[in-house]
This record gives sequence, C-alpha cells and structure tokens, in this order.
Amino acid sequence: MWEDEIVEEIHQIREAYAKSFNYNLDAIFEDLRKKEAESGREVVSLSRKRGLTTRWSGRTGVLGKDAKDSDRRST
Repeated sequence: MWEDEIVEEIHQIREAYAKSFNYNLDAIFEDLRKKEAESGREVVSLSRKRGLTTRWSGRTGVLGKDAKDSDRRST
C-alpha cells in the first residue's frame, strides 16, 4: 500500500503532541488557546447561518409560526 511521507510525518507530529499532554484533551485545548492568544493574529468566529441549521434540524419554531417543513415526507 502506498504511503504519503508528508501525511505520515503529520501523523507522527500529532501523536507526539498528544502524547506530551498524556492525551488529555482539556490540556491540549488549553495549550492551543494559549498559542492562539500569543500569536497576535486576529481570530474570527464563523457563526452558522440560522437558515441552514434550521433546515436540517427540523425545528420550524425558529422560522416562524406559519413556517412549514417541506423536507419531511408525509406517510
């Protein structure tokens, strides 16, 4: 089976990073937040558009009282 050297290197780096925190996700997340703050770069939040999440969740209440969920099939 063919292996990509770059992908393999990324997997090794990721494994070493996780191992350095004893695979503790809270510690990894805290470290990433710290690095993010120290980077000095602007961090943007890409919030979801209400229409897309409403469409797939089936919650018509967000659309309005008279909205109809046309994606559901009646039996």
